[in-house]
Amino acid sequence: MKDHDKAAYPEPPRKTPVVEKQTSLPNPAEILSNLFYYTVDVPVSTFRGALDSIRSKNKSVYYHQKFRRVPELICCEHGDYLCYYEAEMQWRRDYKVDQEIVKIVQERMRACYQREGSSYLQNCAKEIEQFEETSNNFQLRYGDLGAYASGRKCLMKQKERMMAAQAQTS
Repeated sequence: MKDHDKAAYPEPPRKTPVVEKQTSLPNPAEILSNLFYYTVDVPVSTFRGALDSIRSKNKSVYYHQKFRRVPELICCEHGDYLCYYEAEMQWRRDYKVDQEIVKIVQERMRACYQREGSSYLQNCAKEIEQFEETSNNFQLRYGDLGAYASGRKCLMKQKERMMAAQAQTS
């Protein structure tokens, strides 16, 4: 029994036919591609290769910088400006991390909304509760600080909140 019908599926030619040139002028597309290759691609590839060889020697990953925890602003001695600066930078890093945490929890909640459709209230209760808790905590800590938020303003807000809670209990 034959595998296929030779009339319907003829065998391909053994060699690809060579196209004969019609003119003796060089091909402008080939000139442009060579020009691009030698003026752009070769220098960029060489530069990239040099950078990669330098980076391979330094194995530390630059985008995962690890910072040591520094004391908070309340632990700084009066007039210790270096401690003030370090505490401020630590606060800014914590602020950015807390922002990203809220974004991630919000993305999870939105994905659950999308996935569950009209029955999201029953099936996404855990995600909704987690988002509300996270956003409330973020709002308590960083809300009403304004555009020029700082560690010092956040500390004063926390202090005022503690004093108000103390005044309510007494």
